[in-house]
Amino acid sequence: MNDARSADAGAAQEAPLSVYERAAEGGNDPRCTPQYLHGAPPIGNEIRKPIYSDEHNHNWSYLFNRQMDLLPGRAGASYLEGVDILGMDDTGIPGLKDLSERLESASGWRIARIPGLLHEKDFFQLISDRVFPSTDYIREKNELDYTPAPDCFHDMFGHMPMLTEPAVADFYHLFGKTALQATGIQRTYLERLHWFTIEFGLIRQAEGLRVFGAGIISSKEEIVHALSETVDVRDFSIEAVINQDYEVWHLQPLLFALDSFDQLVDEFRFWTNRQGLAA
Repeated sequence: MNDARSADAGAAQEAPLSVYERAAEGGNDPRCTPQYLHGAPPIGNEIRKPIYSDEHNHNWSYLFNRQMDLLPGRAGASYLEGVDILGMDDTGIPGLKDLSERLESASGWRIARIPGLLHEKDFFQLISDRVFPSTDYIREKNELDYTPAPDCFHDMFGHMPMLTEPAVADFYHLFGKTALQATGIQRTYLERLHWFTIEFGLIRQAEGLRVFGAGIISSKEEIVHALSETVDVRDFSIEAVINQDYEVWHLQPLLFALDSFDQLVDEFRFWTNRQGLAA
């Protein structure tokens, strides 16, 4: 194959820019521009806890109590159990080292300290090794109601409790291994799947529809909005999700509801096999 044809073939395999990359090009908050790691991040016992100011610990306590007051009747049982397993409370920002130890005992996952929003290659590499990347800085007082940038409240409170649920922990591990192999439009499909499950997923329980996605759990507005009559809730299927685009800068108008976490794992395994991406 000549150089020109090789270049054309390579271009055909490239996926469109991610939603965050498109937003960064459009001049939105630079903290939302994905960044690469420079060397291995500290993991588990290697992580040193920062000395947080009283204001930053207060910000955590305020956010924790506000969200916990909103979660009964809205958050899924696995999430609430995960908060207890990880020992989260309103006394101050938890240490990533301590959270990593509890998470490893619960599901075999560890935690890495990262500087901010990661580029997908580094992100997928970490979760493929059952390592969850987390920031350890918290939003400032003027951003308590909303911040577009990642922070430790979203990472710790939003994401980590669900990683104590075995099926979700296994799905995320499989997702990372699959994403490292994906090319072209497959990467866009996986980005959408991540958004509508890990970030904005719903699940049907005996008690009714509940939320488990971190983007909902950690947001004052989304936690109320997600189960309101204004949201179009559709039955989950891989094909429906991967063909559904989304935007990150407003309340989500459309969400998908799982019947169980095992459904998520089973459908994803079937899809990866069909795509030639089986880990």
